Amino acid sequence: MANLQDFITSKVRVKLLTVFLSQADDMFYVRQLTRLTNEEINAVRRELIHLQQVGFLISERRGNRLYYMINRHYSFLPELIAMVAKVQGLGKAIIKHRHKLGKIKFAVLSGRFARRLPRKPDTVDLLLVGNIVLPQLAALVKDQETVVGREINYTVMTEEELKYRKSRHDPFIYSILLESRIMLIGDEEELLA
Repeated sequence: MANLQDFITSKVRVKLLTVFLSQADDMFYVRQLTRLTNEEINAVRRELIHLQQVGFLISERRGNRLYYMINRHYSFLPELIAMVAKVQGLGKAIIKHRHKLGKIKFAVLSGRFARRLPRKPDTVDLLLVGNIVLPQLAALVKDQETVVGREINYTVMTEEELKYRKSRHDPFIYSILLESRIMLIGDEEELLA
């Protein structure tokens, strides 16, 4: 299975990216990050300095602590969020158990879900297209709901149903396709065609 360390050789950097990108709205101080990553303080400091120099992080002093947070204007932020969404949590579980879940043509995770933003009304966190084994999916989603601490709203449909609903300009499907999304399985161009 793919891992961020396939592309990023520093294990401390991978852990820090995972912490920051899985809790994108939070700010952290150095000792807190050493506890969350279970790494040495000097290694964490070194990586924080590097991530700040390349523009991924910004810092703010509050009292006697220096807090770090994601720079929302960082050029590669959406791509990094998508990478982390595929290697942890619901994305990782879907990819890891794809063969147990049936024949999946497309698996799409909502960008809002990956960023841990509140769900908009009448939207879904996960769209699966194909011949899906529903009991397996329900069990997997239930496990992930306990991890994220909220309900995961998902929709399952066959390829034929997706084609039909797209041909009828179904507002529900178009609301999914027009929102930010992360392709876990399948080709985005083919999904949109």
